[in-house]
Amino acid sequence: MKAAIRWMAHNHVAANILMFVLIVGGLIKGYSIKQEVFPEVDLDRVQVSVAYPGAGPEEVEEGILRQIEENLTGIDGIKEITSSASEGIGIVIAEVASGEDQDLVLQDIKSEVDRIVTFPEDAEKPVIAKLVNRAEVISVVVYGDVSDKVLREQAEEIREELLALQGITQVDLGGVRPYEISVEIPEENLRRYGLTLEEVARRIRRASLDLPGGTIKTEGGEILLRTKERRYFGPEYADITVVTNPGGVQVKLADIARIKDDFEETDVFARFDGVPAAMVKVFRVGDQKPIEISKRVKEYVKGKEPRFPASLNISVWFDTSEIYQSRINLLIKNACLGLTLVLIILGLFLEIRLALWVMLGIPISFFGAMLLMPTLDVSINMLSLFAFILALGILVDDAIVVGENIFEQRQRGKPYIEAATDGTVEVGIPVIYAVLTTVVAFLPLVFVTGVMGKFIKVIPLVVIALLIMSLIESLFILPAHLSGGRPNNHIRRGFFGALEKVRLGFGKHLDRFITKTYRPFLERCLRYRYTTVAVGIAVLLLTLGVVRGGILKFTFMPEVEGDMVIASIKMPPGTPAEETGKVAQFVVKEGKKVVDEIDRDKGEGNSIMRNIFSLVGTTLARAGPGGGKTSSASHVSEIAMFLTESKDRGVPAAEVANRWREAVGDLPGVDSVTFTSSLFEVGSDIDVRAAHADFDVLDRVAGTVKRSLAGYPGVGNIDDSLSQGKRELKIQLRPEARTLGVTEEELGRQIRSAFYGAEALRLQRGRNEVKVMVRYPEEDRRKLWNLESMRI
Repeated sequence: MKAAIRWMAHNHVAANILMFVLIVGGLIKGYSIKQEVFPEVDLDRVQVSVAYPGAGPEEVEEGILRQIEENLTGIDGIKEITSSASEGIGIVIAEVASGEDQDLVLQDIKSEVDRIVTFPEDAEKPVIAKLVNRAEVISVVVYGDVSDKVLREQAEEIREELLALQGITQVDLGGVRPYEISVEIPEENLRRYGLTLEEVARRIRRASLDLPGGTIKTEGGEILLRTKERRYFGPEYADITVVTNPGGVQVKLADIARIKDDFEETDVFARFDGVPAAMVKVFRVGDQKPIEISKRVKEYVKGKEPRFPASLNISVWFDTSEIYQSRINLLIKNACLGLTLVLIILGLFLEIRLALWVMLGIPISFFGAMLLMPTLDVSINMLSLFAFILALGILVDDAIVVGENIFEQRQRGKPYIEAATDGTVEVGIPVIYAVLTTVVAFLPLVFVTGVMGKFIKVIPLVVIALLIMSLIESLFILPAHLSGGRPNNHIRRGFFGALEKVRLGFGKHLDRFITKTYRPFLERCLRYRYTTVAVGIAVLLLTLGVVRGGILKFTFMPEVEGDMVIASIKMPPGTPAEETGKVAQFVVKEGKKVVDEIDRDKGEGNSIMRNIFSLVGTTLARAGPGGGKTSSASHVSEIAMFLTESKDRGVPAAEVANRWREAVGDLPGVDSVTFTSSLFEVGSDIDVRAAHADFDVLDRVAGTVKRSLAGYPGVGNIDDSLSQGKRELKIQLRPEARTLGVTEEELGRQIRSAFYGAEALRLQRGRNEVKVMVRYPEEDRRKLWNLESMRI
């Protein structure tokens, strides 16, 4: 190593080439490296979801989940299997063991699930996929006091136009319901013509088809044959013949049914600033950059606004690139501040030229680390930018030690080239050990397992890369730059002469402090070494006491405050979406009151709130390792209050959340209302898991644990995942019905067709899959009496 240091110090060209490679290579890699707001990682989980429309949780568990669980149990590489049964869908999540090939496990799971042939007839095809936290960059919201159809049509138009923009390839809709063609037939019409809903569905299916018929080989060439009677829109179904009387009179579908080309009867709706809304979500894919995507979307919205219908509004919402850009700005600001401080401090006590080259070690190390990041599979994201900020304070430590020792060698009268080599060699080994100890301190974080480990390891990898580059710069580049120059006795004039006088003045004061204050104190500490050690131990014990006593708070993953406060509402299962919506409106109203109070207290005229978005029937996806999960049910709702930037509002988002929580209070008939202002989700601080076959036992245990936890100061937002589900009416066949030839299957089929609907067919209309459903009218499905009087 000594020979390498001496060779580099004597060969300025080699040192400059190395510096040039690090800077230019880092710039090139920095431009092409993947950029994302948060690291996109595989969550080491494979999800199997099977939709079973109209089925309750118990049916889903019996008919779907147990079969999947049994088939997955013997697969190698699966650590744990978790299942959840909800109304209309069953989900099984298989956690892949550490070190196993997730793709192989995925293929094994697909093979095992494909072997299952006993799923219920009406269950959908299983959807099997790896769980990945997708990177939503920005959302565009369309809102106005118009129908759901108008909102969806405008949202679809925006989606198509955004997909046509360069650099945008994935756009989804949110807060909208799927299309559906509903054929509603009253029971009296069915009785009049002796029909059942299943028969009507079959006739619709036969009358709407698109069937290839082969080819005719003529002398002029081959001609394809095709029967094309596919009907894509509701009115096209009106003229389908369902009954032909003996007299030849045809009864059309429009004569007995009401045909609606509308939306599925799902309990999902969204409101933005109090009016109906639809969301268009733009995602980052591959090497796309969040800032560029955000810029293109904002330019599109700005150009779209003047051409938008007067009854509608369009706005940008939830731009995650803003926090990404603010983190970059913070890094640049801190780096400039650090460079300035290094230049000033070293320039005052050593010399300006030395300070300049030591200062340049920071950007050289940054560019060198960016050169390594693709090799380490690290992107530029919020966590890696945090690592750059974290390492700023320790990057120049080794360069300062080397530079100061070179300066000391010069002060002894050595020639510059000799001072550079001897000074670097003298402290080379200690500097290496100093850097290695810091590397070792960060190294364990690289080996943290699980999903959280995949997120956290970005920080140590970047810090270690920065430290290595800083060490290379201080040992091989810095000595070459400090090996030339004019001798110390050269008289400087003008500006540099004035700087030299200032430096000499500060140097004298520093020497005086070292001689008269620091050295006597150090000698006294060495003389009374046992007292010195005792004081050190006392300080250590005091520090431990501060942590153990709770004075210094400890958390594994702190809540990073964002510019959004989210209120999550959970009603008793089975609550209609309309009732959930009323509670959501009350929570929104109280939130606006809190904002008005804060605005009055500030007295600046500008509101701290940008806008407020509410979802009923589903939840919002969050950022971070625990934020990708969403749930859908009529009894859940989430409200997102988007605030202005923290530097503008002057009020922490956590304070807004606390005041909002106090304003809402305890609501009767509501299971829970929780508030959070964290930038991303990492899951709960404490999870207590209980398992039992009896739901009543689980309910009692959950209640006891929640009451116990609520008694601890500082514990809040207590919730549980136990859901008893909606009330259920179980129907059994009477013995006399069997004598009439009625079977359980026929009974179940007819009830399902009447209240859920008989699926006639599915068709692809543009980008959307549309179901054609035949059922009772909505007003007949809201009364229990209609079930009791139903004709079988």
